[in-house]
Amino acid sequence: MARNSPEARGRKVSKMSLSNDSIKVSKGFQSADATNINSSYNNLESLSAGKSRASSKVDNGLSEEQKEQIRFSKIGRKKDFACTERINGKSTNILKGLELHTKVFNPEEQKKIVECVYNLQRMGRKGQLRERTYSEPKKWMRGKGRITMQFGCCYNYAVDKNGNPPGIDRDEVVDPLPPTFKQMIKRMVRWHVLPPTCIPDSCIVNIYDEGDCIPPHIDHHDFLRPFCTVSFLTECNIVFGSNLKILSPGEFSGPVSMPLPVGSVLVLNGNGADIAKHCIPGVPAKRISITFRKMDDSKLPYQFSPDPDLLGIKPLAYSPLTKSPYQQSQPQKPLGYHSIAKSPFQQSNHQNGKLTAKECGSGNTNNTSFFMDEDGFPPLGSSNSSSRSRASRAGSKQYFG
Repeated sequence: MARNSPEARGRKVSKMSLSNDSIKVSKGFQSADATNINSSYNNLESLSAGKSRASSKVDNGLSEEQKEQIRFSKIGRKKDFACTERINGKSTNILKGLELHTKVFNPEEQKKIVECVYNLQRMGRKGQLRERTYSEPKKWMRGKGRITMQFGCCYNYAVDKNGNPPGIDRDEVVDPLPPTFKQMIKRMVRWHVLPPTCIPDSCIVNIYDEGDCIPPHIDHHDFLRPFCTVSFLTECNIVFGSNLKILSPGEFSGPVSMPLPVGSVLVLNGNGADIAKHCIPGVPAKRISITFRKMDDSKLPYQFSPDPDLLGIKPLAYSPLTKSPYQQSQPQKPLGYHSIAKSPFQQSNHQNGKLTAKECGSGNTNNTSFFMDEDGFPPLGSSNSSSRSRASRAGSKQYFG
């Protein structure tokens, strides 16, 4: 076929159009496979819109706005955590500023988010992400070697091989936030989980195998407060205290140990972020967490530019269908557990009056979702936390009230 024939010119134009579309979709991703992954995410979003339109005909005639308001009204919010310690000679509530939100992402959405994480993990293993985006160290001892992925910025946990100190490496470039994660951010800001004054522009994904942990720490102040962590696959404990003890690899103790339900969003701010250290003891089963944070303007990577998709996100306005976060956090609307997600230890504590949160349903309702794809998905693992780490049994107080 002649190089300048009409057929060849048409094929060149089609290829150029596809390339331009891919650039728009996956700005910052540098591989063809990364572009394909981003395209699949956008397909999810278009499926969501299409299926939402179709489902609106059978959802009692409710509009998308009404369905979102119903979902919004069912969020569980707990903001009255309390644990008093002596700090600089003063009695201080070290948990002030902590918030726990449930039912922000329904089971269908959780599946698609986890699927997104696994896709990114596969890309990282194939070398299709930037070098500092994906890390999978060898498991050299119990609790060490969890997989991490960083988007938006590169964070050094310790002094790196080039002598850069802990904190954001402003010279290093990692992959940008994937579209799925940006949709999560929009949801959390719209539904009053995160404030519009502190919209995250970076995140870190942790993929835990059984026994993996995170040691005691306070998040670096290169990141603003508040920040948040979303939990998937398996419920686990998080331990808080101004002085946490390392009992053995993957085992810690402190004055407060609280469960993180699957699909929950833990927001850390105030004393809960800056006075209390926190850690994750060895997890009982496969777990994924995504921590979203906003960088301090003075610490932004030199090549960073704001993502237009995350500019100007407005919180959802209240309607007669919804209650304010204050009303939602009152005792008559307590934070709920699904009954199968409690360990025998939690159940006995509840019966003995040690847990003040009441039980309520899981809230799996036919409401709007930004993921509606029904493709098959492997089992997500158990949300049962019966295999609590010994750290929780060996000195940490189960606290949820």
